[in-house]
Amino acid sequence: MIRALVLAFAQLSDPRVRRVVWIGVFVSLLAYALLAVGASWALSATPLTGYGWIDATIDVMGGLGVLILAWLLFPATVGTVSSFFLDEVVERVEARHYPGLPAPRRAGWLEELATALRFLLLVLAVNLLALPVYIFAPGLNLIVFYTINGYLLGREYFEMVAHRRMDRATARAMRRARPLKPFLAGVVIAFLSTIPFANLLVPVVASAFMVHVLQSMSAPLAAGRTTVIRR
Repeated sequence: MIRALVLAFAQLSDPRVRRVVWIGVFVSLLAYALLAVGASWALSATPLTGYGWIDATIDVMGGLGVLILAWLLFPATVGTVSSFFLDEVVERVEARHYPGLPAPRRAGWLEELATALRFLLLVLAVNLLALPVYIFAPGLNLIVFYTINGYLLGREYFEMVAHRRMDRATARAMRRARPLKPFLAGVVIAFLSTIPFANLLVPVVASAFMVHVLQSMSAPLAAGRTTVIRR
C-alpha cells in the first residue's frame, strides 16, 4: 500500500499527468471567477431594501458567502472537472508500470459524465446526512468521516479503474471478495482530501494509486489461473 502511494505521487513527474491537474485547477478557478462576478453584479444591481447602508451590508455579506462557499467546494469541483481526464492518467500509469496489459475498454463521455455526477451527488448527500455527527460529536466525527468517505472513495476509484479491464459485475465481485485494500486506499484518499492544496492533487494521485492497488489484487488471481492451466 505504501509503495503504491509512493508510485502514485511519482507519476506526477509525467507532464501529461500534471496537465490533468492544471486543467482541473484552471477550469475550476475560471468557473468560480465567473460565479463571483455574476453574484457581485446580481447583488449590486438588485437593491433589496432601498436603504443604502443595509443594501451595501447585504452586498458585502453575500459576496463573502459566495467566496466561502466557493473555497469549501473548490476541491470537489476540481475533482469533478479532473474526472473527465482521469482515463489518461490511468493510461499513463499502466504504460509506465504495466506495459504488458491488453488494450482497455473505452468509456464514452456520456458514461464518464454520468459517473462523475452520480459520485459527486452521492458524496454530498451522504456527508450532509452525517453533518450532525461532524458538528456535535468531536472525536467520533473523524472516525465517521474517514469510514464513510474511505468506503465511498475506495469503491468509486477502484471501480473506475477496474471498469477499464472488466465488466461492472466482475469488478464489484473482486472488490467485495477483498474489500480491505480498496477501503484502506479510500481512507488514505479521504485523508489527503482534507489537506489544503494537497487535495487539489487527489483525483490524479488517487487514480494512479488505485491502478497499483488493482494490479496487486489481480496478481494472485492471475497466478491462480496460471496454476490451473499448468495442471
